[in-house]
Parts: sequence; structure tokens; C-alpha cells
Amino acid sequence: MPIAVSVELEGVRLGILELDGVSVAVSSGALSAEILHLCEQIHRSVTVDQVSERDSVHAVRAMFRAWGIDPARYRPSSEALLRRIAQGKGLYRISNVVDAGNLGSLETGWPYGIYNRALISPPVTFRAGQTSETYEGIGKQTWHLAGRPVLADENGAFGSPISDSTRTMVTDAAHDFLAMIYAPANAAAIAIESALQKLSERITKSGGGSSVHIGIVP
Repeated sequence: MPIAVSVELEGVRLGILELDGVSVAVSSGALSAEILHLCEQIHRSVTVDQVSERDSVHAVRAMFRAWGIDPARYRPSSEALLRRIAQGKGLYRISNVVDAGNLGSLETGWPYGIYNRALISPPVTFRAGQTSETYEGIGKQTWHLAGRPVLADENGAFGSPISDSTRTMVTDAAHDFLAMIYAPANAAAIAIESALQKLSERITKSGGGSSVHIGIVP
């Protein structure tokens, strides 16, 4: 059964991908080559000042503002990646699963999140963070979530288009995943579906396993 996902915030379409039986490993081969090629292309053609002029960045920033979030203060993860590449710092290499998500985010300009499905207790809701709600962010200290956009299950918030938590992060021990694309509401369904298919193909080609569910909500 696919994980039930509902959306309480406006202005967003969630692209959903579930995968089973994936082996988490170091990126190599075709995936690594794709990452290098795109990073070089972005670094050559986009300056840091030009990042904010991209249509996808405008659309994601508008989505954040609709949620009452200042994207200049709480930067969308996709924009943070683009800025890093434009600065010539390259892409963090974490694993084939995480790197495939970051590659897709750079291509589309939309935030992506990939989560250890075994550690998620459905149903999942995309909502505003509650008063005093917190989690430990990946590579960051405790993140205060009140009023910020979060993915949450029965145990509380675990993800966000800004920064995800350590609770459901991708590790070498994980094999089943829930991937989320946070696309603006005006994004075409065919574009979201294409991005989901690319993500599925990159992960399964590099780590095996299979896609068990693809969908868009709402």
C-alpha cells in the first residue's frame, strides 16, 4: 500500500516516489558523470547573482511567501544548491540516493527530499510546523519548526523543503525510500511526472531495487 499523503498548505504540488530494495552506495558511473556535467554547465553559465533571476527560483520563492516564509531568511534547499554550484563549490557527494535527488533538484529548481521509509509512521501530512515543534536537522543544530513548512507523520515532523531531519535521513542501512518533490502549484503534471521518473531511474540504475509507487498530490 502506498503511504497516504495529504497537503494542508496551499500553492504546492507534491511529487511522490516510493522505492523498495535499493542499495545505498557511493555515486559512480553514469550518475557521477551526470552530476559533474551539470555542475560544470551551471558554474559556467550562471553567476551567484543570476540564481535569483531563474524562473524556477522565482516560482519556489513565491511558494514560500504564500506560506508566510521569507525565502531570503529560510532559503529553499534547491536554491541553496544552485548557489553553491554557481559559486564553484561543487555538489556534496553523500550517496547514490541522496546525490540523485540533488541532481534532480538542480535540474528542476525544485526542493527534493528523500526519506527512509522504514522509519516513517503513516499517514504523512505536509503542514505548518506547530508551536514548540523541533527536530535535529541534517548537518545542523536543533531546528525550530513553528510556522514553517514540514512533512510530518504520527511521530511528528521529519522533513521540509528547507532542511530535513536526522530521524528519517538516508543511511547505508536503509533500503526502502519515500522521495518527495516540492513543486509549485502551477507546475505541469507532466513535468513533475518526468522528474519523478528520472529520479526513479537514476536511483534504481545505481542502487538496484524498484519503484513501487509514483503519484502527485493534490
